[in-house]
Amino acid sequence: MEELPAAEAESNDSPARAAIDPEAPVIATRALTKRYRGGQLAVDGLDLTVPAGSVFGFLGPNGSGKTTTIRMLMGLIEPTSGSARVLGQPMPRATRAVLPHVGALIEGPALYGFLSGRDNLLRYDAADPTADPRTRRARVAAALDRVGLAAAAGKKAKAYSLGMKQRLGLAAALLRPRRLLVLDEPTNGLDPQGMREIRALVRELASDGTTVFLSSHLLDEIEQVCTHAAVMTQGRLIAQGAVGDLVAGARGRLVVTTPDVTDAARVLKEQGVADVVVEENRVTAEPPDRELSDVNAALVTAGVRVRGFGVERASLEDAFVALTGEGFDVAG
Repeated sequence: MEELPAAEAESNDSPARAAIDPEAPVIATRALTKRYRGGQLAVDGLDLTVPAGSVFGFLGPNGSGKTTTIRMLMGLIEPTSGSARVLGQPMPRATRAVLPHVGALIEGPALYGFLSGRDNLLRYDAADPTADPRTRRARVAAALDRVGLAAAAGKKAKAYSLGMKQRLGLAAALLRPRRLLVLDEPTNGLDPQGMREIRALVRELASDGTTVFLSSHLLDEIEQVCTHAAVMTQGRLIAQGAVGDLVAGARGRLVVTTPDVTDAARVLKEQGVADVVVEENRVTAEPPDRELSDVNAALVTAGVRVRGFGVERASLEDAFVALTGEGFDVAG
C-alpha cells in the first residue's frame, strides 16, 4: 500500500549526535497517526507512554494497529502526523542514534536459509557498525545459548522449525546489551515449554534493567509476564496502565461448580443473574448486585449439588471485554 507523505520532522538536530536521555520515558507518542492512501486509518491519535524498566504488553486483535505502531517506533515507516520518541529522541529522525540501543524482533526474523543459525547471527552482528568484531563469535555463542539453540547452531536456517526461527530472531536482538527490547509476537510457533522459556528470559532481561515492549494477542501471556499494558482496538488506544490496575477495573465472574449445570443455570437466571454460561461441571455468570449467600441458598433449595461457589478474580481478558464490549480475537 502506498503511504501518504510523512509529517514534518520535529527537530533539526543531527540524529547522529543526539544524546539518549536516561530520564525520559522509553517510548512516548503524542497523537501518533498513520493513514494510508485509500483512506485506511491504521493508527489513530495514539498517546502511549512506556515507563523505563517495565515489561510493557501491547495488546490488540488482528488489525488493531499494533505492528504499524511498532514499525513507526522503529523508524521503518513514517507517521502521517503526530510524534514518536524512543529513548527520548524523535523517530524516525534519530534512528541512527537510537537503534544501537534497541533490539527488535518484528513480524518474524529475516533469515538466510542457506546459512547456519550461527552464520546468520555473525552476518547480523557484522552489519552493526558499533559492534566489536573481536568479541563477535563469543557474543553469538552466548546469544544462541541464551535462547536454547546452541545444539542447533550449525544447522541451516531453512531446516529450522517456526519456533526455532523465532528463537534465532530473538538471539539476534540479544547480541548486545539493549536498553529497549521490542518483540512482536515473540512466542509465535513455540510449544508450551518454549513459551515458558521465553517468558523466563523476558523476566530475566527486565531484572537486568532492559525495558521490554511486547506485542501479543495472547492475553494470558501478557498477564503472566507484563507489569504494564496498553489495549488497542481498530487503531485506537482505549486503555493503558499497570496490569493490576487494568484488571482491578473489571469485575470477576461468579463460578458455581456442580454436576447439575443445567439446573444451576436455570436457577441463576430465575434469580436475575446475567450472562450465564454453562461449561463442563460448572456455570459462570456476571456477579449479581445482591448477597451471594442468597443466590447460593436458592441453588441449594432447588436441589442443585453445589461443589464450589464464589467469585473468581477478574482476568486481563475480562478487562478487555469490559473496555471494548467484545471478545478478544485470539486467532489474531
